[in-house]
Amino acid sequence: MNKPLLATLAALVITGSGMAPAVAAQQSGGGAAKTAPTVKAVDFAGTVALSNCSGSVIRFPASADSDPALVLTNGHCLETGFPQPGQVIVNQSSSRSFGLLNSSGSQVGTLRASKVVYSTMTDTDITIYQLTRSYAQIKSSYGISPLTLNDSHPVAGTAIKVVSGYWKRIYSCNVDGFVYRLKEGGWTWKDSVRYTPACNTIGGTSGSPVVDVATGKVVAVNNTGNEDGERCTEDNPCEVDQNGNVTVREGINYAEETYQIPACFTTGNRLDLTAAGCVLPKP
Repeated sequence: MNKPLLATLAALVITGSGMAPAVAAQQSGGGAAKTAPTVKAVDFAGTVALSNCSGSVIRFPASADSDPALVLTNGHCLETGFPQPGQVIVNQSSSRSFGLLNSSGSQVGTLRASKVVYSTMTDTDITIYQLTRSYAQIKSSYGISPLTLNDSHPVAGTAIKVVSGYWKRIYSCNVDGFVYRLKEGGWTWKDSVRYTPACNTIGGTSGSPVVDVATGKVVAVNNTGNEDGERCTEDNPCEVDQNGNVTVREGINYAEETYQIPACFTTGNRLDLTAAGCVLPKP
C-alpha cells in the first residue's frame, strides 16, 4: 500500500529530492488552427492533508450545498487501524481533523469529522468521513468547493492527475488499464486502476483523489504500489486475472475506482447500502 506515513519514513523521504509541489495542469500549445482537447485546471483546491495520508472533500452529482460535507481517503488510512478482510465499518464516531488546502497547496483551514460514515478494505479501499460543516459553510469560510465524484466507470487511456494533500504534490499520468483482482497481503480489491509508470506515488499519497483532467472529476482514490517486486505481499500487490494467473509489476502503482460510491448515498448525503444499484460491501 502507499501506506500511512510513519515518522521514520517521512524523515527518510524528506531528506531525498523531488518533494517540491508539482505544477498543476499545463495548457496545450500549438497553432490556433488546431483544436486542443479540453483540459480542466487540476490543483490542490478541495484536497486535504491527514496526519498520515491524503484525501479530498467530495460531493456526489446529486449532493446539495446544504448537505454535510464528506472527506474521502483510503480504508487503510482509518485512524483506528486497517479494517480486516471482510470488515465493513459504518457510522463510527470520529473527531479526526483535516487540513484544507487551496489551489496553491496552502492550508487555509482545519475541518473536523463528526463520524466515519463508511470504511472498508474489502473489494475496495475507502474511508468516507462526514464533517461538522456543510459544503456551503466551507465555501463561505474558505472559498473552497468540493471535488465531484464521477458516477461512471473510468476509461483506459484517460489522462489523470493524482493530487496528494499530504505532500502537496501532483502526479500526472494516464489510466494504463484495469486489474480484475488486485491482491495485497490478506486483502483483495476488484477492478482496480493501474497507472502508467509516471505516477510513481509514495507513502503519504494514500487517499489522494485521482482526477480526470478532461472533466475535473474524481474517478478513483490512490492506494497502493508494488515497491520491491515481491508477489502479493504487503506493499507488493499482485494482479490476478479471471483465470487465476498472477502478474507482478514492480514499481507500478494503483488506485481504487469510486464511480460506484454515489449510488450508495441518498438525500442529505445519507448512506444507504440497500439502495438500488449500491454494490459496496455491507457489514
